[in-house]
Amino acid sequence: MKRQRYRIKLIAMLLILCFLGLAAWGAWSVSHYGNRWFSHAGNVRLNALKKEVTEGDILDRNGILLAHTNENGVRVFRESAADRSSLVHILGDRQRQIANTVESLQAGYLYGYQSSLPDAVYRLIRKTGRCGNNVSLTIDADLCTEAAAAFMRHEKTGGRSGAAVVMNYRTGEILAMISLPSFDPDNVSEEIIGALDQPYWNRALQAQVPPGSTFKMVTAAAMLSRGSAGAADPFVCSGSLEVSDTFTVHDFSGVSHGTLMLSQAFTRSCNVFFASQALKLGSDAMQAAAEDFGFNRNFLFRDLVVSNSAYPRGAQSPAALAASGYGQSAITLSPMHLCLMTGAVANDGIMMEPRVVRSVRSASGAGVLSWSAASLMTVCEPSVARQLQLLMKDAVQGGGSGAAAAVTTLDIRGKTGTSESTDHGSKVNYGWFTGYNAQTDLPVAVTVLVENIPDGETGGTTAARIVKDIFTYIRNHPDRVQ
Repeated sequence: MKRQRYRIKLIAMLLILCFLGLAAWGAWSVSHYGNRWFSHAGNVRLNALKKEVTEGDILDRNGILLAHTNENGVRVFRESAADRSSLVHILGDRQRQIANTVESLQAGYLYGYQSSLPDAVYRLIRKTGRCGNNVSLTIDADLCTEAAAAFMRHEKTGGRSGAAVVMNYRTGEILAMISLPSFDPDNVSEEIIGALDQPYWNRALQAQVPPGSTFKMVTAAAMLSRGSAGAADPFVCSGSLEVSDTFTVHDFSGVSHGTLMLSQAFTRSCNVFFASQALKLGSDAMQAAAEDFGFNRNFLFRDLVVSNSAYPRGAQSPAALAASGYGQSAITLSPMHLCLMTGAVANDGIMMEPRVVRSVRSASGAGVLSWSAASLMTVCEPSVARQLQLLMKDAVQGGGSGAAAAVTTLDIRGKTGTSESTDHGSKVNYGWFTGYNAQTDLPVAVTVLVENIPDGETGGTTAARIVKDIFTYIRNHPDRVQ
């Protein structure tokens, strides 16, 4: 009988623990992802609110009004067409063609789903209708416009599709995010949209393309954290590496780098070196290192919907494994993920959760939500991150492949990347640059992707020049991003 009572108590305790665990998970899910569920097009309550409530304002981090509703009930964006175009993938368009924007994901706040007693009193005194909350973003609107203009400023990138992400790597605040081609939400027609290449697609969050040599950060981290002999031993690059009868690794333009150490191989972006090291490390070690940096992870953020990045699971063929060492094979990621990876290296191995919402206030000015930083994961040990930081410094400041991104008075560090893929059977070249400023008063990381760059061009001759312009703006306007 005692044994039976004991079993009953044990089962009861297990059921209680399961219930508490389920309740905790539910509360956590609602706090993190409730906005996604609430903003769903099928939400009857939201559709009713849109008829009853005046949508709240959206402001940037410096108080600039980005979107508001006028007396005629029309949503009004910024006055300048360039400003509206640079922000449309963040804020959204009136036709709701762009998915997962502030207008949609933050609808629960913007339409004041949970109004407070002070708001009711405020409306009674002012004799106004019900108004939603005002949402302040982490974004600097002028930086977004500058980033978009930087693409057009350079001959090799003007008019090309691409994306840019700028973030504070200490806090996770997204300071700017653009996707090109873009469009003016005040001037939309079938002719304009038809002439553009997938303008409703947010490339910063959704593009899934090979990272190219920017992935050498991960291969180098695998070498440093797993005690690879190649991290300390010299390597002789002859310009090519025959992996199999059908696959040979070549360096850009067939250059032979001669004898290299890891730092020199990273600075010169030697494919042969990193392909050789991937073969030495093996499939398991390379996959583990990639997953440490967030590949094959289900990204679920509170403010953003980011496509998951992929690294091949299981044993790879020698050719695929060698190619993965320099960011080809079947590896894909988004500009947002690459910026998070870069920020994690700059932040001594800690990746921060990206945030777009800074605060929410009711129409009466009462605080509804305050932004807070949250760490997402640890990608590597601090000692490994510091070694990667030095490698990235040499790649920019030591005459390496990223020299074009250097900015006077800033401590810019980074990595270039040039990758290949196919689109409907045609080859497409991508130019990457990802980097950060190491100075503690401006902890900013920047990632730029340029699509369909001409043969012979690289991330160093395309994306790096845009990054230089972005960092120059930040240097000249530090108060706007601090």
